[in-house]
Amino acid sequence: MNRRSFALSSLGLLAATALPVRHVLASPAIQAVEALDARAFNAARRFLKTGFGDIAYVERGQGPAALFLHGFPLNGFQWRGQLERLSPWRRCLAPDFMGLGYTKVRAGQSLAPAAQADMLAAFLDGLGERYVDIVANDSGVAVAQLFLVKYPDRVRSLLLTNGDTEIDCPPPALLPVIERAKAGAFAREWLAPDLADHDRARSKIGLGGQTFTYPARMEDATIDMYLAPLVANQNLTNGYALALEANSLAGTEAVLRQKGQPVRIIWGTGDPIFTPKAPAYLNALFPNAMGVREIPGGMLFFPEEFPDTIAEEAKRLWGIA
Repeated sequence: MNRRSFALSSLGLLAATALPVRHVLASPAIQAVEALDARAFNAARRFLKTGFGDIAYVERGQGPAALFLHGFPLNGFQWRGQLERLSPWRRCLAPDFMGLGYTKVRAGQSLAPAAQADMLAAFLDGLGERYVDIVANDSGVAVAQLFLVKYPDRVRSLLLTNGDTEIDCPPPALLPVIERAKAGAFAREWLAPDLADHDRARSKIGLGGQTFTYPARMEDATIDMYLAPLVANQNLTNGYALALEANSLAGTEAVLRQKGQPVRIIWGTGDPIFTPKAPAYLNALFPNAMGVREIPGGMLFFPEEFPDTIAEEAKRLWGIA
């Protein structure tokens, strides 16, 4: 562990961050939370009007806010298992990024990671939340770091999984996606075939086979949840990919080295997209990093498949367990 024992650090988390936390009134023993399948998730979706557009989100629970940032090309549905498991202790918020999922983007709005961070600040303002614990994956990890740079006094802690770092942003594996997006063809050529053929989506050439640890377990409804809005709004989908071309984290290392929020890293070792050097880099980057937990063989989107692991680590980081 970096700096000190993670167990001891988690016990002192709230005192160390010196940020106000609302007490949770409901007890886990008496608060039952329904599982969120695709149908229930769709029914629970809300929209918050902001200057960036109408932000789609699902929330569960009460207490201090926890913000879950999904990957590309997914949406907030990625975190349904964590919402179920962590809502007894947190107001869990899972928004859809601009250009992905079900968020309705204002015309002309930038989809760049820095703009996504600003959108999240407005989103939290609209919900009356000042402080958050952030859990992030994939391109959401870049947005999480930018949010910390731009709004450091609003962040209590970060739990980061496989995703962008300044030394790997964007990762080389994403460059073919960006090139097809430049031609206006990414959504049509890469995502539409998976939406039309779910078995293809689960295969080695599909989204599931390339980014999920257990692609055969992906339900048809899950594939539809992710890909249907992206194929229906191809200009936005391609625009999101194009916005990832520049290194959005360039120059952030010196700033992040000064941030004292507790940070925990969980990394899937089977991910071929992001460099295996990233977890050690992140652990050395943050002054109050709490070490790295490896998920052997875990692919990029392992957080969706291992909700108990993410929930366990989040509770420890938040000083709950």
